[in-house]
Amino acid sequence: MYSLNRGTKPFLNSFVFALAFNAVTLHWTSIYVGAMPWIILFIGQSLMFVPLGLSKRHGVSFYPLIFFILEEIRSYFPFGGFGWLRLAFSQADAPYRNIAAYGGVSALSATVLCSALVLFTFINRKFTFLPLLPLFILFASISMNPIGSTKVLMVQGDVPQLGLDFNSRASAVFNNHVQETKKALSTNSEVDFILWPENAVDIDPFTNQSVGDTLNAFEKPLIVGAVIRSQGELRNVSIAWTKESQIVYIKQHLTPFGEYVPLRSIASKVSPLAHDIEDFSPGQSSKIFTIDQAEIAPVICFELIDDEILSKAATNSNLIVVQTNSATFGSSPESAQQLEISRVRAIEHGRNILSVSTTGISAIIDYRGNVSKKTRMHLPAHIFADVSLIRDKTPRDKAGQWALLATGFWLMLVAKARRLTHT
Repeated sequence: MYSLNRGTKPFLNSFVFALAFNAVTLHWTSIYVGAMPWIILFIGQSLMFVPLGLSKRHGVSFYPLIFFILEEIRSYFPFGGFGWLRLAFSQADAPYRNIAAYGGVSALSATVLCSALVLFTFINRKFTFLPLLPLFILFASISMNPIGSTKVLMVQGDVPQLGLDFNSRASAVFNNHVQETKKALSTNSEVDFILWPENAVDIDPFTNQSVGDTLNAFEKPLIVGAVIRSQGELRNVSIAWTKESQIVYIKQHLTPFGEYVPLRSIASKVSPLAHDIEDFSPGQSSKIFTIDQAEIAPVICFELIDDEILSKAATNSNLIVVQTNSATFGSSPESAQQLEISRVRAIEHGRNILSVSTTGISAIIDYRGNVSKKTRMHLPAHIFADVSLIRDKTPRDKAGQWALLATGFWLMLVAKARRLTHT
């Protein structure tokens, strides 16, 4: 913001800032696929920051509003959006993080931006009062009333070796989760259900009798991440599995260039790996798994950054489980970044979240965004969780899309109030 106000090339400054920001934070995307896809990603994302230069022309007070609009656009476009680096997702430990429960992640991002504007105002000795949110909203805690609790065994089975071809050893990954589950149950079998991560069962349990029989042998219900082929189409799914019934949730928001390849003819020129990817087919609806009092909403990996999916999950459930797989990103910061996103989502929707990964980091996150237990990377592990079930809605979920509109209107007031003061 400061450099845009002082500099003579605001659009170039915006692009250079974005290049550094995106290149560093998204470097994990290059771990196994090489530098070119990473370069294209961070340059493409950086180009979408260039309009920040407009704040030089219209006044620096418009910077938060322009940033907010661009962040929303990046969350939906292109290919369904890539909101991984929204400012809000870096604020899980901020003293004002509870703003997410009132206005969602968009309002939390806006709060950071307005804080920067306040700092800029003081630096330039223009002590203008800005129409900021009341302090009691920024710092107030959210109290949610549990309706009961459920006991869960979370299993991180690990993979034999990190990398893109982890699923070529699907049997080993499956057996890792079986053995870690048996090990845990031998010490404590008093659980209501067992939670496995994404890709824990990459041998279709509906067509492979041995895998199905192994799952049936567990006396407790399981929620497992699996890859199945249904009606000839490949699907990434979460299955609520018991011997008597199997309920399937199909991942709706697929990862572009990971689970399907847009612009395949162009992508294949960038990376030969594009030829090896068989497109998954997306699901069309959400699903709730009911186990005793627990109404569980499964969210699979990349779906975590989809506002609509998370909003529906929170509205229809009293517990959210995030099933993910970080094996394709090695020991990079990707898993830690994803954990921070889950923490902010827990605050936003007032839900306890159980995040379980094949390789780590797996964690218990309460509705205040606090992590009570977590695992280390690339090690077999398990966690016993006695987690509260919550049906109350946060103000953000009660307001729905009005929360987003209110945030935009607030930023317009901030920009206009400060601009009028200095005209």
